Amino acid sequence: MHSWDHLNNSLQPLRQRLLEHSVYGKIRDVAAVRTFMEHHVYAVWDFMSLLKALQQRLCCVTIPWLPPSNPFAARLINEIVLAEETDVARDGAPASHFDLYLDSMREAGADVGPILGLCEFLRTGQPLSDALTRCGAPPAAKDFVEQTFQILQTGQLPAIAAAFTCGREDLLPGLFSRIIQQLNGGMNGSFDSFVYYLDRHVALDGDEHGPQARKLMIQLCGDQPDAWAQAESAAIASLESRLALWNAMSAGI
Repeated sequence: MHSWDHLNNSLQPLRQRLLEHSVYGKIRDVAAVRTFMEHHVYAVWDFMSLLKALQQRLCCVTIPWLPPSNPFAARLINEIVLAEETDVARDGAPASHFDLYLDSMREAGADVGPILGLCEFLRTGQPLSDALTRCGAPPAAKDFVEQTFQILQTGQLPAIAAAFTCGREDLLPGLFSRIIQQLNGGMNGSFDSFVYYLDRHVALDGDEHGPQARKLMIQLCGDQPDAWAQAESAAIASLESRLALWNAMSAGI
């Protein structure tokens, strides 16, 4: 059987391990939040490369312009790009979700130097792996990003869509809700910006982007067993990579 239901069932054990992970219970003080954010920010950053890869494949981003072959897919991806690159900050100004996350890190006193260093190294043309090492990214975060780019480098559209849908859009509302519960549980510290960021993702992904991304997966894979196999392999790899990142954060708190 090759279908969304089969894929979803195969991912359930890994998804459950992430939802029940020990890291949430350890987010009890400011130091723990900082450790979490200093690891997780790399996943926030590399999400955009998954999204941009889909935009390149499903929308026309070159000239001369040509109409997209799949208008549903093009609209979905462009809507998500709009929300991720130019969402509304707490003060009403446009801001990317990456910038919202950086603001929340600064508010919590977390170190933004390494992730900003990564961006600067990449701007100068350094290879991703070298840039991750030079900026001082935590080893588990470096592994996470490199696994994402391994999927991107396959060029397999079903695999990229699965990493995006199953590893991000369909997964994160549940994970972020657990973190919000901890942050709202009477912790001392200023995390209003972080809660705003998490709430935005839960609202957008849970109510809109997640269900639409699942429809996109079904469209892209259709009745092609090879496509579903590529999707399943990438989805499992994405969840396993997330689990390794969560394990490292839990150990570091």
